[in-house]
Amino acid sequence: MSLQTLSEWLRCPNCFLPLAPGGALVLRCETGHCFDVNKRGFVSLAAGAGRLIGDNIAMVTARELFLGMGWYDPLRDRVAERVTSEQPERVLDIGCGTGYYLRGVLDQYAGIRALGMDLSPVAVGRTVAGQDRVDGLVADVWSPLPVRDRATDVILNVFAPRNPPEFHRVLKDDGLLVVVVPQETHLRELRRAGLALDVPSNKATHLSETLAAYFRLESSEELSSTLIMEPSQVTALIGMGPSAHHTDAQALADRLSTVQTVTTAFHLLSFRRLPRPLH
Repeated sequence: MSLQTLSEWLRCPNCFLPLAPGGALVLRCETGHCFDVNKRGFVSLAAGAGRLIGDNIAMVTARELFLGMGWYDPLRDRVAERVTSEQPERVLDIGCGTGYYLRGVLDQYAGIRALGMDLSPVAVGRTVAGQDRVDGLVADVWSPLPVRDRATDVILNVFAPRNPPEFHRVLKDDGLLVVVVPQETHLRELRRAGLALDVPSNKATHLSETLAAYFRLESSEELSSTLIMEPSQVTALIGMGPSAHHTDAQALADRLSTVQTVTTAFHLLSFRRLPRPLH
């Protein structure tokens, strides 16, 4: 990361003019709005209270622990194959988490610069750590994104919320949006036990409908597997996601005394940017 590469992604969240280096660890627009850049290599442009709560340290640590076990490596590899098939120069990961899926992309294709965006400063810090090709942004997906028009070739969006008009704006002409959402059967054993939140039915269909004014569905595939996990692994799985907001970690650990059978099931969908919105 450098101030220059970071600024090339960004616009001012106040006046929407491009940001540029304005001194040591400072980004500035022409009207004088200034923003401090974290020494760890990212900037926060999240304005006010949003509709989402960023993941805390415990959740991000649980995610790193669980993903480091390799359970989701097949999904990461397939996501990386889909993204790199575009031969993109720039990739924007919205809802980057720890950067697990983005690193999979970078490992497969050397010619990419990336921006990892998340509402959680902890998550963005983990994403940019040790990554020379990745800049970091803390921002709220539900607000106008502090990202320049047509700034990226591909948007990566894994288990994260979406802002269709803003995604359309920041993607280049004919750009690709790659989305992963859970299938209805995802973690069904844990949901039956009251340990995980429900997954809405027909989530992929609803997703396509909400994006239809801005994107054309280009491909869809399903990935699933049955995993046998130790209690500590299940605890990390629950602790890394939204269920962590509703589950006491110690109480969960006390309930899991034996190995668990866990179904994982995902939809991987690719959407092509329409030339102009259909409204």
